[in-house]
Amino acid sequence: MADPGKAFRTRRLSRAGDGRHLFVPLDHSVSDGPVVPNEDWDELIRAVVLGGADAIIVHKGRMRAIDPSLLEDCALVVHLSAGTSHAADQHAKVLVGDVEDALRLGADAVSVHVNIGSDTEAKQLADMGTVAGQCHAWNVPLIAMAYARGPRMASSFDPTVLSHVVNIAADLGADLVKTSMALPAERMAEVTASCPIPVLVAGGPAADADPDGDGLVAYARAALDAGCAGLAVGRRIFTSPTPRSLMNKLAAVLHPAQAAARLLETA
Repeated sequence: MADPGKAFRTRRLSRAGDGRHLFVPLDHSVSDGPVVPNEDWDELIRAVVLGGADAIIVHKGRMRAIDPSLLEDCALVVHLSAGTSHAADQHAKVLVGDVEDALRLGADAVSVHVNIGSDTEAKQLADMGTVAGQCHAWNVPLIAMAYARGPRMASSFDPTVLSHVVNIAADLGADLVKTSMALPAERMAEVTASCPIPVLVAGGPAADADPDGDGLVAYARAALDAGCAGLAVGRRIFTSPTPRSLMNKLAAVLHPAQAAARLLETA
């Protein structure tokens, strides 16, 4: 039987209790630069939560700038890995926090990033193993952001390679794994069928090719049809002029019963 502390935190990662997850990573402020102007952060978090997010993912310092009351109905995941787009090796990631840091901030879970095929793969795997051990000691769910990226990868979307990637995450102790969607998308079913832990897909169609969000909704449906447990969508949300509306569309796909209940409440 799972430890009740970990079970409670894991339950927080799915607001509807249906085992599906809609995560909004907002850790891009370290890797790429500001997500939104500082004065708009609370507004963005409010839109994401009211739109139906199960969790937001931020770095430990950013959490100190967020009003905790905004997260009463949304889980907090603290991201422990970092690297920037200015680095000589953009696929390198290092640990910049630990599980105790995250727990002091009230986190429900932590996440780490591993790029399989990168020059620093060995160090990233070791870091993930360290964090997995801390998570086991503190009964904290671990989300692995695991990708096939680096000079040794011909494709980041090959289903055979992705199956290997997600199983690395599972074998090293992750409770959920976020990765790329396979190409073609229907072959993502091979990836999810190979993996003993829930698989979430990242990304989606670019905004300039999908201004109304219908393509992103179709992407979400395709992911679920392939056996994925959810999505982790960041850039499409925080760059949208209507993030709450876009979140509502995705939440309706991921958590249809909860979305229907919301409609009844507002009718």
